[in-house]
Amino acid sequence: MSQSRKSLSTGALVAIAITLGAVVGAAGIYWKGLPSGNAPATESLAAGAGSACKAEPEMLAALKPLAKGEVAAMAVRDEPIGLPELAFVSEQGDPLTLADFNGQALLVNLWATWCAPCRAEMPALAELQSELGDEDFKVLAINIDTGDVAKPKAFLDEIGVSNLGLYRDASMGVFNTLKKEGLAFGLPVTLMIGKDGCLLGAMNGPAEWAGEDAKALAGALKGI
Repeated sequence: MSQSRKSLSTGALVAIAITLGAVVGAAGIYWKGLPSGNAPATESLAAGAGSACKAEPEMLAALKPLAKGEVAAMAVRDEPIGLPELAFVSEQGDPLTLADFNGQALLVNLWATWCAPCRAEMPALAELQSELGDEDFKVLAINIDTGDVAKPKAFLDEIGVSNLGLYRDASMGVFNTLKKEGLAFGLPVTLMIGKDGCLLGAMNGPAEWAGEDAKALAGALKGI
């Protein structure tokens, strides 16, 4: 079965979230939808934007009209901002931060095996990576299951997703940092990060990442 056939429509993803959102998972942070699906960054985060975040106005102008349809909940910022250090590890346990990927535009997605909408998104995210991923763009999926690597690894093996790697933060520090900064309310959470490591947009809730709307948005983020 192709990756595209495995992926679900936005309606199906949202239906799963509504049906299962009340179920308390391993950490009890399923997606909690707000009217906009997003919130502004806190004053502390905005104050840290600094001179390092200077995305071209043309980039943000290109992204804004593409946040529509299946990715309409992506809130593209008026100005880029810096993020606190987000620390995680590779499958082999090597320490990483977003700075290790500077030079690549990133679609950062936080997920967990106990989050049904997250699980449903994975084949679509893998398809997006297969189509657009290269030295200029990467889907960076970070698993926040607590415990060892066995459960998330078994899930990815089960669904046949191997091109996303297995980046992890078993402490849930990445999620908690984004929550503190007003960027995360539950799972899944998706961030658009520019090639300079600055935040260009944020989204709470599931989306059809293999759809044409998502590919157009990711393509603009990549710069094509």
